[in-house]
Amino acid sequence: MTASSAPNSVIAPYGGTLVDLMVSDAEQAAVKASATKTLECSDRNACDVELLVVGGFSPERGFMHQADYDSVVASHRTTSGYLFGLPIVMDTDCDDVAVGDRVLLTYKGQDLAVLTVEDKWEPDKVVEAKGCYGTTSIEHPAVRMITMERKRFYLGGLIQGLALPKRVFPCKTPAEVRAGLPSGEDVVAFQCRNPIHRAHYELFTRALHAQNVSENAVVLVHPTCGPTQQDDIPGVVRFQTYERLAAEVDNASIRWAYLPYAMHMAGPREALQHMIIRRNYGCTHFIIGRDMAGCKSSLNGDDFYGPYDAQNFAKECAVELSMETVPSLNLVFTEEEGYVTAEHAETRGLHVKKLSGTQFRKMLRSGEEIPEWFAFKSVVDVLRSA
Repeated sequence: MTASSAPNSVIAPYGGTLVDLMVSDAEQAAVKASATKTLECSDRNACDVELLVVGGFSPERGFMHQADYDSVVASHRTTSGYLFGLPIVMDTDCDDVAVGDRVLLTYKGQDLAVLTVEDKWEPDKVVEAKGCYGTTSIEHPAVRMITMERKRFYLGGLIQGLALPKRVFPCKTPAEVRAGLPSGEDVVAFQCRNPIHRAHYELFTRALHAQNVSENAVVLVHPTCGPTQQDDIPGVVRFQTYERLAAEVDNASIRWAYLPYAMHMAGPREALQHMIIRRNYGCTHFIIGRDMAGCKSSLNGDDFYGPYDAQNFAKECAVELSMETVPSLNLVFTEEEGYVTAEHAETRGLHVKKLSGTQFRKMLRSGEEIPEWFAFKSVVDVLRSA
């Protein structure tokens, strides 16, 4: 296992070094042979293993022990004092996995890593839900996930990487993304979990001209392609829309990559988690929108978080992370001037065109023509074929 320093021209990873937990080819056989038990990873586990191995969760070097888990749940910090939005744990129902065991972690026929079990406990998931997500309602997708999907026990300990998951969407490592970033310039991260439409494109390209961004900055469009809300468009389909759009749009200020991350829809805590990850991928700035990573109750439609909770929390944490936030512009499309801020449209009395997500999906299903001011034709074609 190695930990390489970040290039001087790119912001240092969180904690100062980019963690790399992949064992060498010469060590692979011995590490694998040392495991006496096997656990199959869920889709979420596999995302966590990958981000641990490649350094996306730097400075973490394995699944959290109970002390760190408790600390992150209670105060969004590890016991060593590092900020961390959500705990990273391996879950299991196996009674016979014990502290001291060496466990081979597998995923869909692949051997991903070997976990040295250093801690095992039965978590209080009510406390976890309240601390991380601010609610114990199973109407929250992450509360439902930890209650109904995550298993009885949590395991903590160091891991040694054997392979990265084979995915339809190839995910560049932090080191690979960093290698493609310009020397000494700001890098603005754009996080999304949905297809990119015209308003998104306007948003992240205009972010390059924000007051606190350098003149020759680039934007890293970095969508999450792991598990997300049940009603979101599947990652495989979203990946196709991103690929088509990246091929279509000729803009030297844009970098494209995919993030093997499982969404929690945790509002403020998720915003912090994303900022830490993006710093490890070389980003100095983070675009944060209204109600970022928020979600609603499926019973009454109420929001679990306030519209600016994530923005305010991220701004508080940004200084300690040596990053800056870029507030998401509230853009609208007008007949007279195209995309402008809502405030500008109101001041000038411009005619605003609107198309809701519900209307968009209905038009997709019925085969109606989607206006190009709303969505890229290439993206619409992929969504229709899917």
